[in-house]
Amino acid sequence: MDLATLIGLGLGVALLVASILMSEGASFGAFVDVPSLMVVVGGAFAATMISMPLKNFLAIGGVGMKIFMNKPPDVPKLIEQIVSLAEVARREGLLALESRMSEIDNPFLALGLQMAVDGTPQEVVESVMRTEIQAVASRHKQGKFIFDSLGRYGPAFGMIGTLMGLIIMLGNMSDPSSIGSGMAVALITTLYGAIFSNLFCLPFADKLGVINNQELESMEIILQGVLAIQAGENPRMIQQKLATYIPPKLRNSQQQEAA
Repeated sequence: MDLATLIGLGLGVALLVASILMSEGASFGAFVDVPSLMVVVGGAFAATMISMPLKNFLAIGGVGMKIFMNKPPDVPKLIEQIVSLAEVARREGLLALESRMSEIDNPFLALGLQMAVDGTPQEVVESVMRTEIQAVASRHKQGKFIFDSLGRYGPAFGMIGTLMGLIIMLGNMSDPSSIGSGMAVALITTLYGAIFSNLFCLPFADKLGVINNQELESMEIILQGVLAIQAGENPRMIQQKLATYIPPKLRNSQQQEAA
């Protein structure tokens, strides 16, 4: 569970609700308008569906779950595992890793090591693994595009809803007492569009970008580790090379534990 997403989302909603309730003369009911919500949310989803293949759009559920349920890769632990495998390969030979494959729960690491154990040329191993990295990046980009699109279209449909409200209001000018309430309802749609975009969609898209960078970094670490193991490099040198991917504080503590 991603606590940052849950806390940030809850805090944003709570602050908006609290500011309404604390405003003198404000009524919470005045900020609730179902037709306006339908225009903003429904319109943004419809436009997003138009902008991409249906198969990509239907993946929104799984992509959305990743925002809340993602677990960042444990990079220090990953490096420790790679170094441990390198020590086995250095001491007993590359074929000895065959017996350790069942202990590897990372599919990408298992893929690279299996190719290395099978005697696949190093350039082929690198090519296959880089292709896999590019495929993952492409899938992540498609997921992020969904929420980027929702974030772009939300405010636009908020403005469309406001214009619709103004047209309705101006068409009923025979009752001057309804002008104030009609204007308020028209402006609510713009408010919904801004909130929908800036509290939900765009932050979700940015979070997906962070998740993508974390996963691609861990895959790059695995790629470099597999190539180093296949080349027979010293485990200590492999550790020093891969440690450059983590902050100096964690890097120093990891080196102390290894020593």
